[in-house]
Amino acid sequence: MMFARLIVLLLGSALVAGQIADGAEPDHELRVMSFNIRYGTARDGDNKWSKRRKFLVDTIRAFDPDLLGTQETLDFQRDFIAAQLHDYEHFSAGRNDGKESGEMAAVFYRSTRFEKLDGGHFWLSKTPDVPGSKSWDSSLTRIVTWLKLRDKLHPRARPLVFFNTHFDHIGREARLRSAELLRRRVDALAPETPVIVTGDFNCGEDQAPHAMLFGLSGTQRSRLVDTYREAHPDAEAGEGTFSGFHAGRVEGARIDWIGCSRGYRVLSAEIDHTERDGHTPSDHFPVTAILTTGGTP
Repeated sequence: MMFARLIVLLLGSALVAGQIADGAEPDHELRVMSFNIRYGTARDGDNKWSKRRKFLVDTIRAFDPDLLGTQETLDFQRDFIAAQLHDYEHFSAGRNDGKESGEMAAVFYRSTRFEKLDGGHFWLSKTPDVPGSKSWDSSLTRIVTWLKLRDKLHPRARPLVFFNTHFDHIGREARLRSAELLRRRVDALAPETPVIVTGDFNCGEDQAPHAMLFGLSGTQRSRLVDTYREAHPDAEAGEGTFSGFHAGRVEGARIDWIGCSRGYRVLSAEIDHTERDGHTPSDHFPVTAILTTGGTP
């Protein structure tokens, strides 16, 4: 029995070595989380930031993401999370001025694994490179933050580009135009590289922005797939991601999404219903995905 197991291990090692010698990168796992953390100056009573911030960080640690996209993040919330997550670097800009003012779509990445190669921000408007701009029927200024990252643990792998955003909660046209703009920028900034997209999109998958991001645009198929629907092909009750701080609330639309380019294989995608004594860490449930890398973009 021991001899047979040794033969299997040797054959497996030879196969992996052969793949590497041929220039192929073996599959490796990527853990992604998207989390609307609820802006920290909201008057939320027992759910105010100071009372839930440690719980929120504990929820992040429990999943242990390699990439984390946050929404509604104010500068002091970003700084608290960064101080607690010692193994991560962060990148962000305030949506009001491109600096520190206003909510951020702050991103965090595991520093032991990833090196930042490039990054930036654009606004969901007709003038996306103008800080603080908004257009269409958007009620608020909205931003996308993106990073190009090199995987230090897998040097043969191509860099990936990570986008994180928060669509408007009022403007129906703004959400559709934002999805169109995001799709164009994905193609422009990451034409031949793997892509991850996280965000609070403020609409369900039965609405036009979801089809724009993950479906056809004219005759052109999107490079992105909805990881949750890949893992759970049939929609079911209880997929809502806005909790309003109610632990048992699962009705409503799935408005928080993680997308990935088609070369990834989705191992799992879940809605995290973590709660303590009837309290949730935010008014949205975080969503997660575990992927394998090394595919085509």
